[in-house]
Amino acid sequence: MGTKFQLRFTECLRYAEIKQTELARAVGVSKQCISDYKAGKSQPSLDTLFLICRYLDVSADFLLGLTDR
Repeated sequence: MGTKFQLRFTECLRYAEIKQTELARAVGVSKQCISDYKAGKSQPSLDTLFLICRYLDVSADFLLGLTDR
């Protein structure tokens, strides 16, 4: 089973119907980075996490599993 971040990140992408390439372009990382985040192979930097949260319109607390909202 994956980490909370992995699971929620994947869930948010699916729910928002955002493609990995679209998010990668929006936050300034490669598509491979997004794939690695989804697979749990790496974690985003704080700056990238901020941009991901802003783009997906979710809180970092939610993505990190600190809250359910």
